[in-house]
Amino acid sequence: MLQILSAIFKICLASLVAGAILSALNISAADLLSDIGLTPEDVFALLQRGAEWAIPNLVLGSIVVIPIWLVAFLFRPPRS
Repeated sequence: MLQILSAIFKICLASLVAGAILSALNISAADLLSDIGLTPEDVFALLQRGAEWAIPNLVLGSIVVIPIWLVAFLFRPPRS
């Protein structure tokens, strides 16, 4: 768990530093998006389409995976 928190902290710190550098160079997120031909609305629409695809598949997969994991967890030998 500590490794995950450490990785999240490092990513946040790197993002903060990169954002500060880009801000000092007067580069905004809208500028970067327009350079690749996207608008913030396009990005939001892509994220929404991705979520509409991913959420039903996550639910369907969890219907299979969680009971298998639960049975395996219940039948493993006790730890000492």
